[in-house]
Amino acid sequence: MEIQLWREILEPYSLAVDELIVKFEHMISAKRDNGQYSSIERVDGRVKKISSILAKCQKKGISFEDFEENMDDIAGIRIICQFVEDIYDVVSLIRLRSDMRVKREKDYIKNQKDSGYRSYHMIVYYTVETEKGPREIPVEIQIRTLAMNFWATVEHSLQYKYKGNLPESVNERLHKSAEAIVVLDREMSTVREEILDAQASFNYKANRVADILTNIQNLYNIANKQEIVRIQEEFFRVYAMDDMNELSKFARELDLLSESYKAQSLK
Repeated sequence: MEIQLWREILEPYSLAVDELIVKFEHMISAKRDNGQYSSIERVDGRVKKISSILAKCQKKGISFEDFEENMDDIAGIRIICQFVEDIYDVVSLIRLRSDMRVKREKDYIKNQKDSGYRSYHMIVYYTVETEKGPREIPVEIQIRTLAMNFWATVEHSLQYKYKGNLPESVNERLHKSAEAIVVLDREMSTVREEILDAQASFNYKANRVADILTNIQNLYNIANKQEIVRIQEEFFRVYAMDDMNELSKFARELDLLSESYKAQSLK
């Protein structure tokens, strides 16, 4: 098959991956911009390489002409979460979306693979607009914690190095590390609420500081220089106190001052 033909075949899959990454990243931003916790920590994606498609065809006995009908993972999205609980929140989110139609799900977290691999897999259909019209593309979505992803990445690299024939000693170490990952995820879940509270507090402070700095920047155009210097010095003093109540109080007072200057400028 000519390279150009391969590119034409894989283009809709690439389009599906690009669009889904944008949509999931928007979901992250929408939560964080509103000061809310995002169950999705980060997202990435890929289209299966031609060499990987050919290798899978050979391994599974699939003819090159029929590989699209027999492969659901040509387009792949990987969603990384902080906690196991977040994974199931994301699964529920995907099920409810009108732009994704779930074909199949496999829970390798509750039903861990013999290798130690853990992840939640979903095959969804996603429609892209091509030059020849709309086309429904199967996309594999893998949802994991940060710890699961670290283990899976290492395991994949070792499988590639040893061409799928891992030495027993390496295999044994992988199994032990997989058990450690299970314990780590379980321990993280026990302190989930404390971690979420800490992150929420950090995000709230970051948003308040951003609002204050934007307000000060806007005042440069309507307030006198001495007033700006006084406000900046007061901000640095309050910020150094590391007291959210004082910072919020300063933000409210700055809002009132900004509104007053805006009203004067309109007269």
